[in-house]
Amino acid sequence: MRIFRAMMPLLAHAIAEPATRTMPTLQVHRLPGSLSLVLPAHNEEDNIRMVVEQALDILPLYTDTFEIIPVNDGSTDTTATILQRLAAEDERVRPVSYKTNKGYGGALVSGFETTRYDYVMFMDADRQFDIADIASLAPFVGRFDIVAGFRMERSDPLIRRINAEVFNVAVRILFGVHLRDLDCAFKIFRGDQLRSLDLISNGALINCEMQAKLRRQGATLQQVGVRHYPRVAGHPTGGSLKVILRAMRDILILWNKMREYHPEVTPGRTAPDDSVPGRLKRVPGHVRNRIDRLRE
Repeated sequence: MRIFRAMMPLLAHAIAEPATRTMPTLQVHRLPGSLSLVLPAHNEEDNIRMVVEQALDILPLYTDTFEIIPVNDGSTDTTATILQRLAAEDERVRPVSYKTNKGYGGALVSGFETTRYDYVMFMDADRQFDIADIASLAPFVGRFDIVAGFRMERSDPLIRRINAEVFNVAVRILFGVHLRDLDCAFKIFRGDQLRSLDLISNGALINCEMQAKLRRQGATLQQVGVRHYPRVAGHPTGGSLKVILRAMRDILILWNKMREYHPEVTPGRTAPDDSVPGRLKRVPGHVRNRIDRLRE
C-alpha cells in the first residue's frame, strides 16, 4: 500500500498535458570515436526518409565515421523500398530488412548485430525524437558506458504513460534497474559492451534486459533530458493490449532467466547488490526521489 500511495502523484502527473519546452543551443562536443545509429522501423513510410536524411545532416558534426542502420521490421508498406533508395544514395546507410515482423526487441538486436563502430546509438524512426538532441548526450560519451536519454515531457497518450510508470516500478523491484525513463528510445552505448550481450527479448522488454545485464557487469550510466514530440504520421503499437500482455509474460520469463545470469564484472567496477530483499528495501526511496523530481 505504501508503494501504491507513493505512485498516485506519478499517475496524476501522467494525466497532465505535456508542456512545450525549448532547449538552448548547445556547444558541439565531438564523439571520441565512430558511431553506429540503429533505427527500428515498422510501417514508417511517412517518416523514415526524413529521419535518415536528418541523421545524415547532423551526425557529421559529431564524428567523421558513422553508419546508419535502419531495420525494416517486416513492414507491409513501402518502408523497405524507401530504405533501398536511401542506401543507393548514400553508402553510409546500411539497411537491414526482413519480411516477418520480429518485434521491437528483435529489430534492435538485428541492428546491434550489424553495427561495426565504437559506439552504438538507437532511436525510434517515428519522428518523436530529434537526432539533433545528440548534442545533450555527446559530452558524456566516453566518460560513461551508457548515456541514456529521458523524456522531459512525454508526448504519449495517457494509457501509455500510466503503463510506463507501473512497468518502471516492476522493473525496479524485479531487476534492480533504476532509470528515470527506461523505455526512452534515445541512448548511446559502448559498442563492444553492447555487442557482447546475448539478448533474448523480442518485444518491449529489450530495454530492461539490456540495462539489467549491463548493470550486473558494473556498467556506468549517465541520464540526460531530451525532447519528445507527438507522433504526426504512422500508427503506434506499443500501447495495444496484445503488446502489454506479451510484456507481462516476458517480464516473468526474463526474471527467471536473470536469476542465473552472473557475468564477469568489468575490471575496476563494482557490481551492485541484486538480492531481492535489497531491491525491495530501495524501492520506496526511488519512488520518493521520482516524485521529488516531478515537483521541481
